[in-house]
Amino acid sequence: MKLNIIKITSVIAIALTLGSCQKGDLLSNPNVANENSNIPVALLLNHLTWSMYRGGGVVEKTSNAVGEEPFGQLSKWNQFTVSTNAYYRATNAYAFSNTATAYDLLRYVKQMESQAQVQLGTTNSVYSALGRFFKAYSFVWLTQRVGDIPAGEAGDSKNLTPKFEAQKDVYKRSLQLLDEANSIITIAIKPSVGVDNSSTVVGGDIYGLTYLQWQKVINSYRLRVLISLSKRADDNADLNVKQQFADILNNPGKYPVQTGNSDNLAFKYNATVNKFIYNPDETYNVFENLGKTYLDLTTANQDPRTFIAATPAPAEIKAGKTVSDFSAYVGGSTALTQSTLSANDAKGMYSYVNYKRYFTTFTGPDPAVMIGYPELCFNIAEAINRGWAAGSAANWYQNGIKASISFYGLTEGQSYDIGDVKGITLGKVTIKINDFLNHPNVVYKGDNADGLKQILQQKYVAFFENSSWEAFYNWRRTGIPEFANNGPGINPSGVIPVRWQYPLDEQNNNTANYKAAVSAQYGGNDDVNQKMWLLK
Repeated sequence: MKLNIIKITSVIAIALTLGSCQKGDLLSNPNVANENSNIPVALLLNHLTWSMYRGGGVVEKTSNAVGEEPFGQLSKWNQFTVSTNAYYRATNAYAFSNTATAYDLLRYVKQMESQAQVQLGTTNSVYSALGRFFKAYSFVWLTQRVGDIPAGEAGDSKNLTPKFEAQKDVYKRSLQLLDEANSIITIAIKPSVGVDNSSTVVGGDIYGLTYLQWQKVINSYRLRVLISLSKRADDNADLNVKQQFADILNNPGKYPVQTGNSDNLAFKYNATVNKFIYNPDETYNVFENLGKTYLDLTTANQDPRTFIAATPAPAEIKAGKTVSDFSAYVGGSTALTQSTLSANDAKGMYSYVNYKRYFTTFTGPDPAVMIGYPELCFNIAEAINRGWAAGSAANWYQNGIKASISFYGLTEGQSYDIGDVKGITLGKVTIKINDFLNHPNVVYKGDNADGLKQILQQKYVAFFENSSWEAFYNWRRTGIPEFANNGPGINPSGVIPVRWQYPLDEQNNNTANYKAAVSAQYGGNDDVNQKMWLLK
């Protein structure tokens, strides 16, 4: 798949180089597509969906670009894993500097929308709806990293110095785009009497979703965006955050949302050109351990997902503990220095990533979820807990946990093999889901602060190696779960940053607007430790 996408997008990229030939330039190659070429709209969507999986920096090649796939640097910053060898697994430090962008999406959206109108003869196609979704996605992707950004004037090839919009206005614009996307895709599903595209797979979509499933993704993503505004929901009445959330939740006919893991927006791997991140060719699992933040939660609750993620720590097994003993699973703290982690790892103190599950196939055990049903359940539970909407937070909380467990294929009473760092079987455990659900730490404590903490903790566990930055963003917004922080392993300052600096291209090519935005928000200092409007 990747090989085909690379070939396709390289051709499209030529077609999207607008205004590159002027008088005096060499003649255009007549055999190469140009901006007026009729490019199949499905190919344009193919690029957009691939870029969404790859994350910011696909085109920009920014040095600080980090892919959104599992088990990379992002996994360390979400504190699911820690590296014990900088050469093989990089460092754990939060070295945030100049961010990449997701503006690549805007260029392709513009072409996709115009080509869809020409080729399909309507402005109400599924591609028009998805164009609005990807616009909103690209704006939110960047604004939650830096603050104010160009939005309304972004993507115009004739305007190289677009104005910045206040972060609040960026969110207002993005929420409106998502609402429009839902309205348009409703028409696309049933454009005329007797026509129903609900179960039709969208052409060019690498995720393989139907029209209806994309509508569910759009609305589920909108709920994610709304819950991310929880700190500003009470003092910004014009955003109407709580009412928007309630309106979607209370009207599933108009705003359908995901109803199970089958509706997940998930990237699927194959054994040829899109191999799973870890696979039989990978030999450096001995230098990546499970993170303390994650394992402290799962082991304290006797969570069977512990066995999915981790191997028992060698020192604990050597000391006589069994593979079913949750205390045998120990994570490393991101706050520790690389040398300390390495020395402790040499003593067998930490658990490793589960070799049997994650290193034995080229297709991987799971697809890479970008926007998933378990998260939706927890977002709804959080909103109800906060009083935004009516309903049972307890039920949605339970639904989220059960959906996450089901995603891993775990069932009550199942016998599950436990291996060591090289996949050699050490023994078996019996999966006890009911015991976990009835654990005092897990039984919902009510629509109060304790219940909210449980929801956020279980959302974090469900984010294990999926949903890109959401684990980090949820911690940044709520402080839950308690990340390892204030230590020499974090970075020279010892504190996890809360934002990135603006892209270098923005600083160099849109200097006046960049400086004005930094001055208005951060007193003129593009500082990674200063809080943006979203977090105040």
